Amino acid sequence: MTESPYILYSDGLGNIFEDTSLYATGRSGWDVYPVPAEEWIELPEGGNLYELPGRRGVGIDVKTGEMRLCEKGWAVAAFIPPAHTGLYMASYETLPDAPTLPLFCYTAAAWHNDKFYVTAVRIERDIRQECAGYDDGLIQEGTKNLLEAYPHNRLIKHLMETCCQTYHCPAARNFALGRWECPVPASPACNANCIGCISFQPEEESIVSTQDRLTFKPSAEEIVEFTVPHLETAPFPIVSFGQGCEGEPLLMWQTIRESIIEIRKHTSKGSININTNGSNPQAVKALCEVGLNSIRVSTNSARKHIYTPYYRPNNYEFEDIVESLKVVRSFGGWASINYFVFPGMTDSVEEYEALRKLIIDTDLTMIQWRNFNIDPDWYLGQINVAETGECMGVKQMMDLIHEEFPKVRFGYFNPPIERIKGNYELDFAH
Repeated sequence: MTESPYILYSDGLGNIFEDTSLYATGRSGWDVYPVPAEEWIELPEGGNLYELPGRRGVGIDVKTGEMRLCEKGWAVAAFIPPAHTGLYMASYETLPDAPTLPLFCYTAAAWHNDKFYVTAVRIERDIRQECAGYDDGLIQEGTKNLLEAYPHNRLIKHLMETCCQTYHCPAARNFALGRWECPVPASPACNANCIGCISFQPEEESIVSTQDRLTFKPSAEEIVEFTVPHLETAPFPIVSFGQGCEGEPLLMWQTIRESIIEIRKHTSKGSININTNGSNPQAVKALCEVGLNSIRVSTNSARKHIYTPYYRPNNYEFEDIVESLKVVRSFGGWASINYFVFPGMTDSVEEYEALRKLIIDTDLTMIQWRNFNIDPDWYLGQINVAETGECMGVKQMMDLIHEEFPKVRFGYFNPPIERIKGNYELDFAH
């Protein structure tokens, strides 16, 4: 892009229009800014546009250069697909009776020369969750085959009927296709009370969870039964504990440990990963001792005072997640953070310094720059942040981190063992 695109608005009936009297803007924290032309990219395949009810978009008047509201309809935002990281959120003014937005990301979107644009970068070359890579016919066939092959396995039933067929989970669909990362939910319970939890929300909350949580504790036998064949036959295979449809997998660490031991009796292939809140470093150590290859610890911030009011942890502290990363690195494992990117918070100067310290203290291997799926106003209100401080821009922050820590990998997905131990720039789904 060499010039600013135009703002979008919705008529409330499912139709989206451009307003050529206003240039689009982007939101960072509580504030609205012009977006540099080079930070707009075409809306990637698999992206969606959302109407934001009860909200008026903010644009820059093409004649006066002043910011004003678009009164023609509701504001519009984009959900950008995996492998992309948003740089600005949609900018709008929220009316008093506006409903809380559901748990999706709200990236700034615009229109130019008959195309939709978003403020984002492609942060990951791996294609494992590309829309074009899913053949519904093959997924149906793979689902049927797995259910027939493991008729008594509760996890297979959950992954195929609930995750794959009902929620169209990309990881579960890939498992049905016999490729790449195999999801292994293990825990129906959690030791955090994240305000943006996607699998459990109290009835009194104004938002609802986007999916139902696992309702049983799988056995090690159920886990091993299908993960060993996957590791043996899938391209770039990963077995990954800790999914969006469960609580905290470290609460089931004994079962996971037993599973890893048994898996490694049958195959040495592939990678064994855990996605976790990192709350129990001793459990992480026990898993590393039997063959855990990688960990991804989720966090909305490298700062304790921002982390804690969002996660609302039970019986653990921010320091524990730091220690868990250190433990994995002490075993030579791959340590990532699942970093929830919120423009205006993630790219603040204070956060940048905290992230630098976290990288140095833990010898961090990778940052997965993930889009934060949450209503921006609601989130900032819930964690009681009125001022986000001086910000540098998400893209500039990425560039500075990459410049200072060139060995820290950027991405969106857990890497397979081939990528961990081989060529990071080549050994992945492509």
